[in-house]
Amino acid sequence: MTELLQLEKEVKKRKRMASEWAMQLHDLAEERLPAGFEELPQLAEATYKACQEWQRAVKALKAAQR
Repeated sequence: MTELLQLEKEVKKRKRMASEWAMQLHDLAEERLPAGFEELPQLAEATYKACQEWQRAVKALKAAQR
């Protein structure tokens, strides 16, 4: 597998993971707040980190495409 294909696959994987964390955060907001407020910091941090990882993967792919 070429480097570009690997990077594209990584971007898709990271996007899926970020979306999954975002969905958990959404579910918390929709279904368990305000009672589940103690879960908020952990879910928010995990979502933020997943989005950062996705952004890094996108940047790596764009750099490789140049």
